[in-house]
Order: sequence, then structure tokens, then C-alpha cells
Amino acid sequence: MHSTLTEHARCLYGDEYRPVPECDLEHREHYFVEELTFADADAILAMLRELCPYTADGHLPVWVRNLAYRLVLLQRPDEPALMREAAENLWSHGPDWDGIAAGLVRRADALEAGRSTPQAGARRGP
Repeated sequence: MHSTLTEHARCLYGDEYRPVPECDLEHREHYFVEELTFADADAILAMLRELCPYTADGHLPVWVRNLAYRLVLLQRPDEPALMREAAENLWSHGPDWDGIAAGLVRRADALEAGRSTPQAGARRGP
């Protein structure tokens, strides 16, 4: 077993900045996704920041980045800086998520202004 989520991601997807370590473990994407799903926010952020220190770099697939940020924001829903970081990632990887990115920025602005807004995708009313 890998000692960290970052190490697991590096073995599976590679690393733009460091060589991939030699590893005798079986690398199947679904094992990584299971680990990512239940990782804490600090482990996920460590992976993102080490393997993708700049928004437009790294070998992590875009869907992994999007999922990782979503999982972090579910664990830390009231951190405007993380919302903006996630929005920047969404804007950098295609127009499909521009509306979601804009919503994250609006939520971050509202949190900083001291008022709350509904979660993205949350239902309103009864």
C-alpha cells in the first residue's frame, strides 16, 4: 500500500516534476478513486499542490482534479480561498464548468461579505 494519497497518484498518473518511484503494487484506477473518496481534505490538498503546483500543469486527469476539489469543498464548505482555487481550476480546464466556477466565486464573495448563500445545486423551498 502507498503511504500517502500523493504517492499513490504519482505512481498511477506520473509526475511532471519528479520521477515516478519504482513500485511493485498493482495500480488500478478504481483503487486510487476509492482512496481519494475517503481521504481527508489535507491529504487531497497535499496531492493537488504537490502534483499540480500551478493550475495548468501536472499529469492528474482533469476529472481527478475536479473530483478532488469537490471532495475538499464538501469537507471545508466555508473556505473562500479554496472555493476560488477550485474555480480557477475549473476555468482552466474547459468551458463546461464555467457556471459552477462562477457560482463558487459568488459563494466565496458572499462568505467574505458575511452572508451565506445556498450550496451549489441545493434545492430551495419545501
